Amino acid sequence: MFKNAFIYRIEHWEPPTLAEFEKRLSAARFVECGASQPESHGWVGPRGDGQGALAESVGGQLILKLATETKAVPGSVVKTQVEAELDKIEKDTGRRPKGKRVKELKEAVVHALLPRAFPKRGETLVWVDAKAKFVVVGAGSVKKADAVVTRLLDLLAGGCRLSSLQTQLAPSTAMSMWLTEKEGPSGFSIDRDCELKAPEGEKPAVRYARHTLDIDEVAAHIQQGKVPTRLALTWAGRVSFVLTEALTLKSIKLLDVALEGAGADAGANQGDDSFDADVALMTGEMQQLIPELLNALGGLQEEPVTGPQAAPATADEAPF
Repeated sequence: MFKNAFIYRIEHWEPPTLAEFEKRLSAARFVECGASQPESHGWVGPRGDGQGALAESVGGQLILKLATETKAVPGSVVKTQVEAELDKIEKDTGRRPKGKRVKELKEAVVHALLPRAFPKRGETLVWVDAKAKFVVVGAGSVKKADAVVTRLLDLLAGGCRLSSLQTQLAPSTAMSMWLTEKEGPSGFSIDRDCELKAPEGEKPAVRYARHTLDIDEVAAHIQQGKVPTRLALTWAGRVSFVLTEALTLKSIKLLDVALEGAGADAGANQGDDSFDADVALMTGEMQQLIPELLNALGGLQEEPVTGPQAAPATADEAPF
């Protein structure tokens, strides 16, 4: 379900009931872009059937899905039409518009062409674990994750405040240590992909793909000052992923060991979309992986450094 994971810590939240949560989501339900609307955001049912609830609770884990639709006009088309308008005005008046007038013409051209633009739609899963005090956003970039969190904070209410994870040991420092020692932390193994960059200047990069990393060459790059920014790891032989310097997880994949028994669950869900089984499987693995990864990084800092912040909701307060 999650290929990428941006993880946020719940610093304070007084959770509403599931019914109240559904009501808030309904008020921000996704609506497709209008004819001249460049962008639209809203919540959709995570099951993907178009009819189900917008907030799905599976085993106490809350799953949401934010849909985003954008319409863009190719820059080359806009430039051609703007130039044609400028040529016409220059021919009619003897003067070629500049500055603010050109900007206004460009905006008018874009507005006129938007109804003919093809919309592009994307969806982002969100997992709220109120008991463990984590929110996981399955976005592909920091910009997208931050945009989802902004909308999520408006929705969650209850004085909700989130913070980015900050560990005692920076991920890049830990990855340097593991690569130098040629051994992952307890419970984790180093896989065959990594990226190292120089910390300053033009930032020359060295990338290894499908290559053994327990070699002196990798340690030498680190001794010369390069810093690991991405490192492929496997947790407990069950989940593989790429850890980044920003403490995000990329390319998450459940391995065969974790998937054993999932076939029986899927069989029990014949006629259904196996959504509940998929959620239970993924969140169950991630609920174990995340704390162990944080422990490998020395644990969380007591005081968050970035993001909206405050004191956690207890497990008893979680209504899901």
